[in-house]
Amino acid sequence: MVKYFLGQSVLRSSWDQVFAAFWQRYPNPYSKHVLTEDIVHREVTPDQKLLSRRLLTKTNRMPRWAERLFPANVAHSVYILEDSIVDPQNQTMTTFTWNINHARLMVVEERCVYCVNSDNSGWTEIRREAWVSSSLFGVSRAVQEFGLARFKSNVTKTMKGFEYILAKLQGEAPSKSLVETAKEAKEKARETALAATEKAKDLASKAATKKQQQQQQFV
Repeated sequence: MVKYFLGQSVLRSSWDQVFAAFWQRYPNPYSKHVLTEDIVHREVTPDQKLLSRRLLTKTNRMPRWAERLFPANVAHSVYILEDSIVDPQNQTMTTFTWNINHARLMVVEERCVYCVNSDNSGWTEIRREAWVSSSLFGVSRAVQEFGLARFKSNVTKTMKGFEYILAKLQGEAPSKSLVETAKEAKEKARETALAATEKAKDLASKAATKKQQQQQQFV
């Protein structure tokens, strides 16, 4: 049995902008699980379509219960192939991705179609399909459930990363991640605490000086 996912997302940017951002997505604050990306093939067809193949390396942290089933030396990175077909005339881009290692544990295949949104020509629509399968006897259903949940989580990160890169390309200030916001708040609190400490020391010093002066007047 295979777990199936079907979803649709909208980016409030034109197809041309999304196409440009697609090749510049990494790195971004939401893609820390993506380690490397390499273009291994690229060609333009006679009908002016761009065909590309990329090899991506991503972290592949297993759930604790799955770690007991595999040796400690099993690689924690997953290699993913991504084929893409860009049709600039019809303003569509179709991508196919699948993992080429850990296939016995789980295979995740994804198909995405990027096209102009039917309601707003200045927006881009992403239609996403995914298939999650496992051949592990006895635990395949649990593995598939885990894989589907992780895939959904990664889709959210992908969309946030897209929006971040699009904002940068359009000269806008990208929205900060929660980690960045928390870090800035922590630094600001630290600066405030240091300023308060220095002010307290200054007041204490002035009070001590004044007291000393008063004592000298009575001597």
